[in-house]
Amino acid sequence: MNTNINFAGIEMKNPVTVASGTFGYGREFQDFIDLNKLGAIITKGTSLKPKAGNKPPRICETASGMLNSIGLQNPGVEYFAQYDLPFLKTFNTKIIVNACGSTIEEYVELCKILNTLPIDGVEINLSCPNVKAGCLAFGTTYEGVKNVTSQVRKVLDKPLIVKLTPNVTDITAPAKGAEDGGADAISAINTLLGMKIDIDKRTPILANNTGGLSGPAIKPVAVRCVHQIARSVKIPVMGLGGIMSGEDAIEFMIAGASAVSIGAGNFVDPYTSIKTIYGIENYMRKHNIEDIKDIVGSLKLN
Repeated sequence: MNTNINFAGIEMKNPVTVASGTFGYGREFQDFIDLNKLGAIITKGTSLKPKAGNKPPRICETASGMLNSIGLQNPGVEYFAQYDLPFLKTFNTKIIVNACGSTIEEYVELCKILNTLPIDGVEINLSCPNVKAGCLAFGTTYEGVKNVTSQVRKVLDKPLIVKLTPNVTDITAPAKGAEDGGADAISAINTLLGMKIDIDKRTPILANNTGGLSGPAIKPVAVRCVHQIARSVKIPVMGLGGIMSGEDAIEFMIAGASAVSIGAGNFVDPYTSIKTIYGIENYMRKHNIEDIKDIVGSLKLN
């Protein structure tokens, strides 16, 4: 059975990664799972300078999911390079850094630094608010995505993955923008914008009023987005959004994802990523599939 996959030029032992913001920089999970078994680790969103994030409360549980408004709290790229990267390099797994910024210039400067580090790829988070455009997310339009991607591409030699927001009318438009801007792959989807209200106080639960919805509740939306993106671009897609098992991962792969990422599932059960790897292998045995690539994009429409 071959579970190896080349995702955007990154050779992975299996297609399972962990989503940014749900796995820290790996230390939080090393007592639960063998990090060497993961296909890749996608780090917490990392910015050019340290970010304090939003004020609490900034996370709450919802039906079949959770809302978060962390605000991309992180220690910044210099701290990451000095303290977190050496730790990650002790494991035999690929390292993909999630990069975030508030201006195109920040993305470019950050990716210049990341290009010098011994990492395997960069995932740029285009759900960040663009402070020069009224704090709208970069990733909502074809032109917005293409512009950021093309500028980053000029300074980044490493594999470039663009993470897209689902909070758009047609997700294929920003996906094409990523492809035309020079991205090597697309990651979909980021969280859905949501709100939860305290009916006694009649105020939002989150201090930021709204937050990103993740977990099993969003999986059908995520699968649909992956299916649409995979049929609209020629670059590979990483699927994420509500994956809790091998069966969930296989669903994404049949829809067109070459790799998958575990997000909120890490909070529910720290073993979710490893269980997903085993679940994929069991599916392959059950259906006599020798190469995992035979699953990708095998959907038969009605």
